Amino acid sequence: MKRGKKYKKAIEGLDRTKVYTIEEAIQEAKKRSYSSFVGSLELHFDIVIPKEKDPKSIKGALSLPHSIDTKDTTIVVFTTPDKEKEAKDAGADYVGLDDLIKSVQKGDISFDIAIASPSVMSKIAILGKELGPKGLMPNPKNDTVTDDVASAVKEFKKGKQAFACDSSGVIHVKAGKLDMEDEKLIENVHVAVSAVEEVVGKQYSQSVKRMHIAPTMGPSFKVDYMKPE
Repeated sequence: MKRGKKYKKAIEGLDRTKVYTIEEAIQEAKKRSYSSFVGSLELHFDIVIPKEKDPKSIKGALSLPHSIDTKDTTIVVFTTPDKEKEAKDAGADYVGLDDLIKSVQKGDISFDIAIASPSVMSKIAILGKELGPKGLMPNPKNDTVTDDVASAVKEFKKGKQAFACDSSGVIHVKAGKLDMEDEKLIENVHVAVSAVEEVVGKQYSQSVKRMHIAPTMGPSFKVDYMKPE
């Protein structure tokens, strides 16, 4: 991959073979971030895929103790008419069913999270081609299929994340913003690790091959993870 001048400058003097503690990796990520905006602290878990599992079936949801305010997260809700108002009042950006399905098929709208009532899942199955490759198909495993659509919308607007393993066996999670205190980011990292352990079904040492911490724009840092006692 060809790297730009900003990236090359960000890695000057960096020992790429070093393995960092969480604290060191967070400090380096803050120092070497080169985005013009306040970037996120990102976690990348290269996980051990159980033989009996498809990587894409490994997914979950995460609420951090120190949340990232994501009011700009765009949410669509596929639901029945009787639940449309509560979804809109909770902050959903697009709500509906048949017309909403058509809009998604045409590519007329873009969004970050899709939530659905259980009763409409058979109808939105037709959107597998549009939502599947992007990891946006609602699923009970990541709390995006629920009868309580209003609560789900509020939680995701407050920073709850749906995450999934990609085809290469990596889970990507945001652990906070780079302007947050180190202590808060560290706590968020520990909670994220626990969430990954839960979806894989094994402790960190058995479920994660490697973990890297990185800013939105900048180099990544391999972490020697130690779980708090």
